[in-house]
Amino acid sequence: MTAHGPFSPRDWGSHPSYVHPDYKSTVLRGPTRPLIPLKPTLSELTGPVYGQTSVGPLDHDMTRNARVNGEPLGERIIVAGRVLDEDGRTLPNTLIEVWQANAAGRYIHKNDQHDAPLDPNFRGSGRCVTDAQGRYKFYSIKPGAYPWGNHPNAWRPNHIHFSLFGPSFITRLVTQMYFPGDPLLDLDPIYNASPEGRRELMVSNFDLDVTEPEFALGYTFDIVLRGRNATPAQE
Repeated sequence: MTAHGPFSPRDWGSHPSYVHPDYKSTVLRGPTRPLIPLKPTLSELTGPVYGQTSVGPLDHDMTRNARVNGEPLGERIIVAGRVLDEDGRTLPNTLIEVWQANAAGRYIHKNDQHDAPLDPNFRGSGRCVTDAQGRYKFYSIKPGAYPWGNHPNAWRPNHIHFSLFGPSFITRLVTQMYFPGDPLLDLDPIYNASPEGRRELMVSNFDLDVTEPEFALGYTFDIVLRGRNATPAQE
């Protein structure tokens, strides 16, 4: 793991509050008393260390890493970007894990009982490690919207979940990437729980340079870990 500057605490003004009444489950699970800060230990500030041997050759390609008897169904997409610190320096060797619903808006999980078809050729999860310039790339299927029961006729926008580790465990970020122009964004309490002016950092940009001719549309999504300008947490 490449060494970086001193640890930067989370900028709480960039992230959603623990309790956001419109996002109903936060009322039940969010802390109601002030948090007690603990001084980070050496092991928390210096680990973990991940290498390329932790990631398989198809882990980044969700259009191929779960094929059983054919291609996964849906619109193929490419998501690429950089992982940065608060000063704009790139973060190499950063482990990124992603998971998402399939094109019909359903996860492969026993708790997902949405009446939508599963795709036997799409697992909906992947991972990669950023290169020396802090860059990453995933191939996938554009996820579908799905109902989630938070309020009458509630539907989640199309999104991909991201989990990232920076130079230490306490620089982990779990967030969601959304797609430009999605009409459900303005109606989504999870997206809107993040402060105005910051939630837009979770919306990807269509990018013709990332798009591969005759194959898939491309989107860019840069991510900032910790400190000022951090990408908002969305768990």
